[in-house]
Amino acid sequence: MNDGAYITLTREITAIKIPEGAERVLPAETRVAITQELGGTFTVMAPDFGGLFRIQNRDADAIGREVVQHEVTDGVFEIGRVWEQLRQVYDPEIPVNIVDLGLIYDVDVADDESGKGKRVAVKMTLTAPGCGMGPTIAADARQRIVTLPGVADADVMVVWDPQWAPSMISAAGKEKLGME
Repeated sequence: MNDGAYITLTREITAIKIPEGAERVLPAETRVAITQELGGTFTVMAPDFGGLFRIQNRDADAIGREVVQHEVTDGVFEIGRVWEQLRQVYDPEIPVNIVDLGLIYDVDVADDESGKGKRVAVKMTLTAPGCGMGPTIAADARQRIVTLPGVADADVMVVWDPQWAPSMISAAGKEKLGME
């Protein structure tokens, strides 16, 4: 978390406008303030460009942060590692990971047809049906899963049944949000 001080982008980046989910180029020298820094992604306020944006890990250097590698390359496939990776994915407006928010409905693992590993299928939802960040959050989850050893492919689907409710937040998530 930032103390509200502005940082100047050192280079042009493509960021994602929150909550619409549309890509937008932020030029070098844009002033931003980091509002959330979790799971290797950054939510920034860019007042000259109309509000909040998500900056991907690959562009961390543009805000003076280190690009973090998320790959797990050692070992064999373990379902627990899938859940660990999902716990590193965050909604850019909420400081709780998607597992503790109760957004993950199902994780199914099967042998991939190629015979080269496992295929992981995840069903997740969002806190609101109109959230434009869904594809971005799902892509982040997928990218983290496919880095795991023994994973040949992954599919993260956004579903709406059952409808998400705050009661689905885990005890840890509720504590983080000050709900308990």
